[in-house]
Amino acid sequence: MASNSTHTRWRAGDVDRLLPRWVSRGVVLACLAAVVLPVGYMLLLSVTPDAKVALGDVSLWGLRFGNYVTMWSQAPLAAGLFNTLAISGSASLLSVVFGALAAYPLARLRFRGQKTFLYSLIATQTVPGTTLLLPLFVVFSWLQTLSGIQFIGNFNAIVITYMTFGLPLSTWLMVTYLRTVPRELEEAAFVDGCTRIGALFRIILPIAVPAMVVAFVFSFLVGWNDVLFASVLTRSQTETLAVTMDQFANNATGTGLPLYGQLMAAGVVSSIPVVVLYLVFQRRMVQGLSAGSVTAI
Repeated sequence: MASNSTHTRWRAGDVDRLLPRWVSRGVVLACLAAVVLPVGYMLLLSVTPDAKVALGDVSLWGLRFGNYVTMWSQAPLAAGLFNTLAISGSASLLSVVFGALAAYPLARLRFRGQKTFLYSLIATQTVPGTTLLLPLFVVFSWLQTLSGIQFIGNFNAIVITYMTFGLPLSTWLMVTYLRTVPRELEEAAFVDGCTRIGALFRIILPIAVPAMVVAFVFSFLVGWNDVLFASVLTRSQTETLAVTMDQFANNATGTGLPLYGQLMAAGVVSSIPVVVLYLVFQRRMVQGLSAGSVTAI
């Protein structure tokens, strides 16, 4: 016990010698300011009339919420919000389910080419998304003609696209997390007569909820922030919130008076669901990100 505490104190002192406390605090404050100031400025502009914003008269006095009312009545944000929640939620759920099923044998079994397959999953994340847009459109058009099932224009194509984008990261996160789960838990389940599939659903997956939450949130953000694929694979009835905001921004900047206040109000509204999602799953995300951080592949 004494050696451990001495080692801990030595490491803390070593860090203080390498990086003075005022420097570390200054870096933290600078990073905090880089995040908080733009968000605060966006909130301030969202409650400032457009005329004052155009004149540069931005202050804490004379704030109005008219930008939110006008923006909500002019832009179909409600429909875009519903479509995005449905598309991103479905794609994220599918990526987590398939990622968990793929991660279990990768974490528990040993076979030739296992590491190559795992690293290839991450390698797919380095491919620029713009290079995949045309091939995906051609594939979905071919499937649509061959099967007679509508893919482009409804939720099918965009959900499949977002699911495949989130699947490699979901699988990787689940593999690193499952390798921290003791094998003795499964062995005890096998002794009690449980099959490997039964152990997966009754023992492993309930323990891996934090990792699944992290995978779900990251996959959800893929669909929530995308504009390129949604603008090609959806139509006016199924367009996402990002596409709706992009069209609203183009229409707003085309008028005589730039509607910066309304644009900032739309930005605030679009960020609320993501903030709520993070606040709800904050504890699980911390557990999921930290549990598999020291596990080697």
